[in-house]
Amino acid sequence: MSERLAAVDLHKSYRTHAAEIPVLRGVDLEVSSGEFVAVVGASGVGKSTLLNLLGLLDEPTRGEVRLGERSLAGLPARQKDALRSRTFGFVFQLYHLLPEFTALENVLLPAMVRWGPLRWWWERGQARSRAAQLLERVGLSARMHHRPDQLSGGEQQRVAIARALVNEPQFLLCDEPTGNLDEHTAERVMALLVRFHREAGQAIVMVTHDLHLAASADRVAHLSEGRIDRVVRLGEHSEAELRQRLGLPEATGLAGRPRDGEPRAGRSDG
Repeated sequence: MSERLAAVDLHKSYRTHAAEIPVLRGVDLEVSSGEFVAVVGASGVGKSTLLNLLGLLDEPTRGEVRLGERSLAGLPARQKDALRSRTFGFVFQLYHLLPEFTALENVLLPAMVRWGPLRWWWERGQARSRAAQLLERVGLSARMHHRPDQLSGGEQQRVAIARALVNEPQFLLCDEPTGNLDEHTAERVMALLVRFHREAGQAIVMVTHDLHLAASADRVAHLSEGRIDRVVRLGEHSEAELRQRLGLPEATGLAGRPRDGEPRAGRSDG
């Protein structure tokens, strides 16, 4: 079913001991089925908070998330679980792979959760076939029986992408998916996301501080001071063109690509 995912006047505040800290101050954003939208902004501006609200991982202080004409506010926990399992797929900056499981087993986990212990016995053959196909598509057919500690950071993130897609979600929500990777590996992972979007019509919402990566999206929304203040529609644009269209000066706190040969964290090759 083709539906739009929408944030409607989303507010989110966090309370400390004596103060309430507002993070989002009325965010409005729509993502159509099959669309790739990137949300950019400086670190700490609330990009991950917005993604968590869209994916029902957190509750807004005010406002609502809508799927098509349906408000997702106040849903029972079981209905939220079903939406997170079937409608949304998640890719995080940290890979969150279970260390004792192989790549194939990690990819299968969302399918096991979706079907439950009884129906899983009927569905496991088809699910295993899809998981293996996804690992092949991300270039890991020869590594599917390796555990995470036998994989590089880039390989682990590719496993995480396959895992996010195994239940054929309508919307893939990506939180800084290349944040722990060096430039070369980040571009390989980004190319995978773009390929799934263009070839399979996968809808993607990606939050990132990297304008170079954001330039691959259909639209880019700029989040500042708790609100989306600019949205631009793109074709193929360079980072410099995107910065110009967003009206951002060179020094904005938004990053471009890291310098050549400058890894970010850990072993990330491949």
